[in-house]
Amino acid sequence: MMKAVFSRCACLALALGVVGCASGPGGGSIYVPVGGQDRSTAPEPPRASGSEQDAEPRVWRKSEQPEVSEPEPPATRSPSYRQAGDELPAAAVSLIRDADQRLQQGDYNGAIARLERAQRIAPRSAEVYFKLAEAYVAGDNLGAAEQFTLKGLSLAGNDTRMQRSGWLLLADIRRARGNVAGADQAETRAQAL
Repeated sequence: MMKAVFSRCACLALALGVVGCASGPGGGSIYVPVGGQDRSTAPEPPRASGSEQDAEPRVWRKSEQPEVSEPEPPATRSPSYRQAGDELPAAAVSLIRDADQRLQQGDYNGAIARLERAQRIAPRSAEVYFKLAEAYVAGDNLGAAEQFTLKGLSLAGNDTRMQRSGWLLLADIRRARGNVAGADQAETRAQAL
């Protein structure tokens, strides 16, 4: 029984192999244009007669329509996250306070866990990223601390107080990593604000 099944499978595989190789390697396309036309040019679409064309209104493509200027948005819009950092929700503030207490007790991993939760609640808040950087500094992970500081700086927007504290934090981290030139550049940026 097993031998019969095996031989049938082998025959099927052989037949599929022969059929698959029928066109041969590099045999090219099997498409043959109607009337032996050149493949490089597309056939012209059929045209409607003059009377039918006049009866139906022309449908304009979007690219053929004249541009219409959109009205200006109202000036009372709130600033985007690039202009100012997001306000912190109460839950994120509570998590930051809890993380600060854990940092004072030496529980770096617990503080980082709380701050990561705060980050999920307020993902565009520069303050949360700066606090995460401080927690990673306390846990002696300076590479991650620098990355979180840079992310916080990118989200600080026009808030000069937040930018200044971020640049000073970055200067301290870079100095601790041995990057004195980078630390000096960060301090210069902080002083320029």
